[in-house]
Amino acid sequence: MDWVYWLSGALSGGAVGFVLGLIGGGGSILAVPLMVYVVGVSNPHVAIGTSALAVAANALGGLFNHARAGTVKWPCGMTFAAAGILGALGGSTLGKNIDGQKLLFLFALLMLVVGALMLRDKGRKSNADVRLGKDNAPRLLGTGLGTGAVSGFFGIGGGFLIVPGLLAATRMPMINAVGTSLVAVSAFGLTTSANYAISGLVDWALAGIFVAGGIIGSMFGTRMARKLASTGALTKIFAGIIFIVAAYMLWQSWMAM
Repeated sequence: MDWVYWLSGALSGGAVGFVLGLIGGGGSILAVPLMVYVVGVSNPHVAIGTSALAVAANALGGLFNHARAGTVKWPCGMTFAAAGILGALGGSTLGKNIDGQKLLFLFALLMLVVGALMLRDKGRKSNADVRLGKDNAPRLLGTGLGTGAVSGFFGIGGGFLIVPGLLAATRMPMINAVGTSLVAVSAFGLTTSANYAISGLVDWALAGIFVAGGIIGSMFGTRMARKLASTGALTKIFAGIIFIVAAYMLWQSWMAM
């Protein structure tokens, strides 16, 4: 382990933390490629397990910052996360035993659909005073379970699906969906990483340095999210990053097939 390893790990963690604080998603989709292609982790499953742990910790840092700003809808987030933990446990158990290149290709296509739907729905009316109730609880449980399963299977935090899921289930404003999504991202990541750790597929040292960089990055990301919330730019940024990462994933998966 030389200084390049530690520096690249810290900078990669900072980038992931910034993205998590800014849009509440994209952390682990970025973390796995960064760990493989920048830091140099040779085992993809170790990269997935380690990224899940690091992203969960970084998401907790972003959640703390959003909670201080009052942008977290705790009852909605905890209901979504509780259902998602069950899905993440089952999904990660299956994902450890499957080569995910072809499935990642399909997931990238799903991301393109999600991004397009978010842009199409940008004129929707939001409810800043949304509360957990019998009208939205079933939708939160259903989307939470499904998102958790996808998150665990692909070894991702699931923020790209959690934020749209929260928007669809509750109609909360984008800034609240970003903050609230971090409750579920943290829970899903911890569940997935614990499952991988049981199989010895977590690099604890790399996770630690990744988290250290991510804490700093999440502070800046959260601040920028608050500044952009009133402009409506968060939705466009979120969709834009979805398209960019999806294109990268499609290219990588196509090359690996």
